[in-house]
Amino acid sequence: MRYQTDRARVEGLGSAKQGTGHFWEQRISAIALLFLVPLFVFPFAYNLGDGYEAVRAAYAHPVNAIIAIAFFLTAFLHLFQGVQVVVEDYVHGRAGMVIIIATRLLCTLFALVGVYAVIRISLGA
Repeated sequence: MRYQTDRARVEGLGSAKQGTGHFWEQRISAIALLFLVPLFVFPFAYNLGDGYEAVRAAYAHPVNAIIAIAFFLTAFLHLFQGVQVVVEDYVHGRAGMVIIIATRLLCTLFALVGVYAVIRISLGA
């Protein structure tokens, strides 16, 4: 027997009270990636095969460096959110929590490595 009305169940956001927020964060990051992927890929592909100096010159331009950093941060956030949804749906108990924590750490590490690489290249270090 249910003790909530239909409206109360709809407004409840689920047991964790985070479902709607997570849904919108994932959609917003997907929309951001629609713009960031081409803006990242075109300078990257244009300089593919060139020497280090040509790549450094391309990413020394602040717009290219900022777009690359935004791309890495948004892409790995979106990756984590997607993996989290899959793990929450199919892996239960302690194993699910361990996988989510490991995924968060790996995505954070990869995003930071990407940001560090762009900064090193853009500053010519």
